[in-house]
Order: sequence, then structure tokens, then C-alpha cells
Amino acid sequence: MQLYNKLSAKERASLIEKAGKRRITLSFYKYYQIKNTSIFRDHLYMMWEKLDVLGRIYIANEGINAQLSVPSQNFQAFKSKLDSIKFLKDIRLNVAVEQDDFSFLKLKVKVRQNIVADGLPENSFDLSNNGKHVNASEFNNLVEDPNTLLVDMRNHYESEIGHFQGAILPDVDSFRESLPIIERKFEKHKKTKNIVMYCTGGIRCEKASAFLKHKGYEKVYQLDGGIIEYARQVDQEKLKNKFIGKNFVFDHRRSESVSNEIIANCHQCGVKCDSHINCENEACHLLFIQCESCAKEFKNCCSKECYEVNSLSLEDQKILRKGKKNSNKIFKKGRSDALKFKKTSS
Repeated sequence: MQLYNKLSAKERASLIEKAGKRRITLSFYKYYQIKNTSIFRDHLYMMWEKLDVLGRIYIANEGINAQLSVPSQNFQAFKSKLDSIKFLKDIRLNVAVEQDDFSFLKLKVKVRQNIVADGLPENSFDLSNNGKHVNASEFNNLVEDPNTLLVDMRNHYESEIGHFQGAILPDVDSFRESLPIIERKFEKHKKTKNIVMYCTGGIRCEKASAFLKHKGYEKVYQLDGGIIEYARQVDQEKLKNKFIGKNFVFDHRRSESVSNEIIANCHQCGVKCDSHINCENEACHLLFIQCESCAKEFKNCCSKECYEVNSLSLEDQKILRKGKKNSNKIFKKGRSDALKFKKTSS
């Protein structure tokens, strides 16, 4: 059996459109010692490929991090297969606030060193000794306490389009940058203040809270299920929504609305806007915020230079790209000097 994608994203999108059936976008994670990651990876691929599951799944010795799209008619079968795996039985599935049948177009199950890259030595702290999980109601009460420090554990391009009111927003490009910054910044409060953390679905807070407790922090809390679960509970329980803007998500949707406010700006003209796009020039592919007007003017590119490159023939573009790598530039997420209204590093 082939344990890789046989169809391109374009071919898969066409099949999804022709099928006309609804799909459910969801995510889950679990920190758990997986001994043979390669065998587990192949098992998941074979199991989910039969159910037409699409998505991005990372497996490491420390656990699993999964973001998926499941055909609605196959959901119960998917859940049953998941429950057949002992450490994943009855795991909470974070269902997306806004659904999109095209959120994922391929099934990618990859073995990684970590499910969340932290830049720390392996097994340097106990992941099971983490912060106290709090639900949406408890979270709202905690953040109203003047003795609480609320910390966003996401990257700057995520918090730029949406975050909790009053949150501290570390200006970082990656999770690994945030841990030492937060530990140093709040060291004088490690015994006295409530340190409350949140992220997209909870996986980064799980690791960050364990890291802080390892460093001697005592009153550590994390939003259970992250922003995704918070939005669901706020809606179902009619709680006060303390989140403003959009929640950045790592699929083709790029974001989902949690409140109606637009708190970001187009990186090219400065108008109110919170829509991320990747530069159309494949040699750049920079992630940035672009309004509809600038999208028309620059043809979905981040600059006039990229627009000019993208206007060339595909063969000429390939010649220009040959031997060049752009990954560092892509993951600077809006730091390009070509963007006049980018979020600048503090």
C-alpha cells in the first residue's frame, strides 16, 4: 500500500467539490511517550487514508499533534478508530469554529523530533507536571483578578489579528523564542502572581506551563482547549467573550472569527484588515496581511518586485529560484522591509 499522497492538492480539491459532501475540520493533541514513531505513523496513515481523512499530523517520541479534515459521514468511524488507540481513547476533539470543506487538501503524517519545537534539551523537564487547566468561565474570572498576568503563547503574526483583552503579547516569530523570554520577564512574580496562558488549541500551553513549573513558578494556569474551545464554550454557555478579533489557524482558512472586531491593518496600505495571504511569487511566499484593494494592485504579491517576478514566464521564474532558499524569509511572517505597515519588532 502506498503511504503517501497520490493526488495533488488541485486534484483533491476537485474531488471534494464534485462529491458535494460536508467535511469537519478539527484538531487534537496528546503528550505521550511513543516508542516506535515510524510504525505508529504508518498505522495512522493506513487507517485514515481509508476514511478519506486529510490534514497535517506530527508524531514524535513526546506525542501527537493533529489538525484534520474528516468527511462528516465518516466521523463516527474516525472516532471509533481513534478510541481503539489506548492513549487516544475519548480524547477531546477541538472542532473548528468556522467550517470549510477545503481546509486541508492532503493527508500528511510526519515524524518529527518534537510535536512542538521548543529548542530545549530532550527530557529536560516533566511534561506531566503542567499548569492547572481552566475552562472558559474560570478563565474569565482569573483574568479579571488584578493579581493575574495573562500571556499569549502564540507568535506575533497570530496575536496581530486577534487576542484576549489585556494579554501580554510576546513579539516572537516562533514558540522556542517565547519560553526563555517569558521565564526571565516574569521571574520576580513566580511565587506571587497568577500566570495564565493561552494558545490556539492548548498544545503550546501544555508545554510552556510545565516549563514554568520546572523553573519554580507556582501559580500557573492554562486555558483548556485553547481559543478554539473557549469560543465554543462562550457561545454555548452565553459567557462574556473576552477575545477580540480572529483566531489564526494553520490550514487553508488561515483564520476564523471569534468576535467582530478588526484589530489589524493591511501591511501595504494600513487600512483596517485582518486577512493573511501568502505572496503569489513562489520565490518569496511571504505570509502577510493584505486588503482587497492591494491584492488587486499587487496581484496578490507583497511588493512591486515580487509582482514583476510573478509576471515572468514559469520557466524564467524557475531559473531565478534555482539554488535559492526562502524558508527563513517565509517564516519571518510579515517582517519584510517591503511592507510599510508591518508589525515591527520591539
